[in-house]
Amino acid sequence: MKFFIDTANLEQIKEAEALGVLDGVTTNPSLMAKEGIKGEAAVLKHYVDICNIVDGPVSAEVLSTDFDGIVREGEALAKLHKNIVVKVPMIKEGIKAIKYFSDKGIKTNCTLVFSAGQALLAAKAGATMVSPFIGRIDDSNWDGVQLIEQIVQVYENYGFVTEILAASIRSPLHIVQCAEAGADIATCPLTSIEGLFKHPLTDIGLAKFLEDAKKMG
Repeated sequence: MKFFIDTANLEQIKEAEALGVLDGVTTNPSLMAKEGIKGEAAVLKHYVDICNIVDGPVSAEVLSTDFDGIVREGEALAKLHKNIVVKVPMIKEGIKAIKYFSDKGIKTNCTLVFSAGQALLAAKAGATMVSPFIGRIDDSNWDGVQLIEQIVQVYENYGFVTEILAASIRSPLHIVQCAEAGADIATCPLTSIEGLFKHPLTDIGLAKFLEDAKKMG
C-alpha cells in the first residue's frame, strides 16, 4: 500500500517524507485555505513547493464544474510539474474531462466518490486514481471500508488499472482496514500515519529492555 499525506502544510509533508514511507500528497481548496494560501498565483506556487519536497504524485484540485473550465484548469495544473495529478470531481462534466485528460496522457484523480457505480465510471473514463471518501460514508451510517471492498472486486473483475485511493481516513485502524480490503493507496493526516507506530506492548517491551540494559551496566 502507498501512503499519501492529506495536507497543504509543508512542515508536515517534510516530516512525513523524513519517515521514509511517504509516496505522495493530496490537497484540496479547504486545506490550502487552512494554511492561509490565498490567490491563484500563491496556490500554484504552493503546489510546486509540495512537488519539490515529495517525489511522487501530488493531487491538485480543479475548481470548475463545467467541461471547458475543468480542462483549462487541469491543463494549467499539469504543466506546473511532472508529479501533478489533476483532481477532478465525480460529476458528469468531470467524467468527460477525465476521458479528455486520459487521451492526452494527463494523470487524474477522480474525487468525491461514494459508490461503486461512480468508481466504475471513473475507471471506464481512464482515471489514474479514484478517491472513495470512507470517513464521510461512515458518518452517514454506511460502511466506508465495505465500499473499498466493492470497488476492488469490480476492478479485479474487469482488469481496470485505476488505483483505489482510500480518502477521508480518520484513524490508524482505517488504514489497516483499507489495506486488508485491497486499497492501493491511503491518504490521511500525518497523525493517522504516526498512529501506526503505537502499541502498548511495544512501549512496555522497550521500557523492559532499557531497564535490563541499565542492570548490565
